[in-house]
Amino acid sequence: MSKKENGEVHEFFEFAESLVKQTGELALKYYGRGDPQFKFDEDLVTEAELAIREFLGTTIAERYPEHHLLGEGDDQTAYRHGERGFQWIADPMDGSANYQAGIPIWGVSLALFKNFWPILGIFYMPVTGDIYKALAGRQLWVNDKTITLEPEVIANNESVLLTYSRFHNEFGSTFPGKIRNLGCTAAHLGYVASSRAEAALLKYVHIWDIAAGLILVEAAGGEIRYLDGGKFHLNDYLESQKVDKPLLAAPAGEHTMISQYLQLL
Repeated sequence: MSKKENGEVHEFFEFAESLVKQTGELALKYYGRGDPQFKFDEDLVTEAELAIREFLGTTIAERYPEHHLLGEGDDQTAYRHGERGFQWIADPMDGSANYQAGIPIWGVSLALFKNFWPILGIFYMPVTGDIYKALAGRQLWVNDKTITLEPEVIANNESVLLTYSRFHNEFGSTFPGKIRNLGCTAAHLGYVASSRAEAALLKYVHIWDIAAGLILVEAAGGEIRYLDGGKFHLNDYLESQKVDKPLLAAPAGEHTMISQYLQLL
């Protein structure tokens, strides 16, 4: 990478970090305002997501008018190599059920790609103040501390496997540790990347759910693979289709060990 390109990447990185923090501050203005009579206050979440999405889109368009933004609720137009160059992929509010319930595990995720190649990923949790950020393939920072995954996982009764909400209806498990669903895919991936969890099983996701988290996990020395061990390529889903098979995020080389504990029902 040339000096000019490296400077451009760091400019994008600083812009993205500032943007997710500003977006998080906007989201906090709506946080905790859910109607307690409703299990899920759709009006609140819709109002907040619309405001957040508009802020993200407007801010990126003003700074980088030639860039494209892809995210939940946006115009899902297929991305074509060479036509748009830079593409931001955003989830303005990952963990919306937690958000409306006043549970602090939710956040804003943002990733940047250039012609299908990842550049950066950031996930910010406004309530806790935690920020996970990575330059693709280079380094993961959690709250400005550099993080690298341990190369070998030994599952025991203190290990943590993070899963999705329908897990117990679709899988049997002999995993020896704790199995948890925290209701926020990006947080799950951040926790795997930072060794707070051994692995995360993902299903029913789109690229905006996992784009930033994938970059975080890979920068720390992990991988996201299909549960059967096959390679997963985010580029295969840049037309916004749902990922059609279960995925497992884990330290590189540990997918076989962890997947042996999981059986599809």
